[in-house]
Amino acid sequence: MADEVRDLLRQVTNDLSRVNDEFSKKAENCLAEVKNTGKLSEQTKAEVDKLATNQSDLTGRLEDLQSRLGEVEQSAARRGGGAPEQHSPGRQAVESDAFKGVNSSIGRGRSVSAPVKNVLSTDIAEGVVEPQRLPGIDQMPKQRLFIRDLIAGGRTTSPAIFWVQQTGFTNAARVVPEGTPKPYSDIEFATKITPVVTIAHMFKASKQILDDFTQLQSMIDAEMRYGLKFVEEQEFLFGSGTGGHLEGIVPQASTFAPAFEPEARTPIDDLRLAILQAQLARLPVDGFVIHFVDWAKIELTKDANNGYILANPLRIAGPTLWGRPVVETEAPEFEGEFLAGAFRTAAQIFDREDANVVISTENVDDFEKNMISVRCEERTALAVKRPEAFVTGPFGTAVAAGG
Repeated sequence: MADEVRDLLRQVTNDLSRVNDEFSKKAENCLAEVKNTGKLSEQTKAEVDKLATNQSDLTGRLEDLQSRLGEVEQSAARRGGGAPEQHSPGRQAVESDAFKGVNSSIGRGRSVSAPVKNVLSTDIAEGVVEPQRLPGIDQMPKQRLFIRDLIAGGRTTSPAIFWVQQTGFTNAARVVPEGTPKPYSDIEFATKITPVVTIAHMFKASKQILDDFTQLQSMIDAEMRYGLKFVEEQEFLFGSGTGGHLEGIVPQASTFAPAFEPEARTPIDDLRLAILQAQLARLPVDGFVIHFVDWAKIELTKDANNGYILANPLRIAGPTLWGRPVVETEAPEFEGEFLAGAFRTAAQIFDREDANVVISTENVDDFEKNMISVRCEERTALAVKRPEAFVTGPFGTAVAAGG
C-alpha cells in the first residue's frame, strides 16, 4: 500500500513540476505580449487561467497524498513493521503515572505535573515548521559621497584632456603721455595634459541565483556602482597622479600658511584664515572638506556661558561655516586636516564613460560552469586648473614667516 502511494506521489510531483515550468514560460510570454501590444489577449488569459487551475489542483492532490503516506507509515509502525510509535505530548501526559488517579487527587485551584518525553525537531517532518524569512537584504552602511556636488562637471570624447593654464601675468599698464610708446605686459601660459583613467572592478556570480533572485541582481548592481564611486571620490581628493591614478586636489593644493595669529585661535579661525589665503590668490573659497570628527568638534564649540556658538541644536541648519558649505569625509588620513578651495572655478571633472554595469557569460569558463561575470567601470579625468585656489593643512598650523 505504501509503495502505491509513493508511486502516485512521485507521478503528481512530476506533473506539478511540469505545470510550474509551463506556467513560468507562459508568464514570460505574457510579459512580452504586454510589452509589444500593451495588453493580454483573451486566448492568453484563458491559457493562464487553465494552468493556474491545474497548478492548484495538483498542489492539493500532492498534499493529500503526503497525508495518506504518513497515515500508511504510522499504521505499519503500529503493526510492528517499523519504528516504535511516537505518542503525542498530550497522550504521553494522559497515560503517565502522575495523571492516574487524577479524579481523586486534584481539587479546585490545584494542578498536576506529568513527565512528557521530549519531542525533538528531528521528529518533525520537513516543511511542518518553516523558518521565518525576513524580506530584503541587509546591506552594509555606506559613506555619503559628495565631491561631484562641489566640482564643476564636464564631458569629453578623447582619451586625454589638453588644456592651457595661465601661469603668470605681469601688468605693465600705466598712464601714457601723448606721443610716447605704450608699455608691454607679459602673460605666461603652460600647456597641460590630463589623462582619462579607467576605474573598474568585477564580480562572479551563479547564473541561476541571479535568475531566481532578482532583488540580488539589483543589489549587486547598486553595490558595484557605489564601490566605483567610492574609489572615484578618493581619487578626486587624494589621487597621486602616478601609476595610472588621477592627480587629486589635495596633493596639488597650496600648503596652509596663515597670514597672522588671531587671539585664542580655534579651528574655526583656521578655516577663515584659509579663505584669506585663497582670496590673496584672487580665487575665493566656495567650500570646505573636513573629517567627520573635526566637524563634530567644531559644532560642539561653546562660548564662555556654555552655549553653542554655531547653532541651536533644536533647529540646527545644514553644515555651513563662514557662508560656505562644509562637506565631511571619513578618510582616516584626513582627520585633523582640512581642504578649502574654489571647487567650482578652479577644478573640473571630465567624464569619458559613465559608470556602467555589463554582464557576460563568455569570460574564461563561465559558459561551461553556468557562471556570469559582472563588470562595472567608468572613465573619467580631473583637471585642477588653479592649484593655488586650494588650501590644505592641519588645524593649528604655525603662522607663516613674516605673518
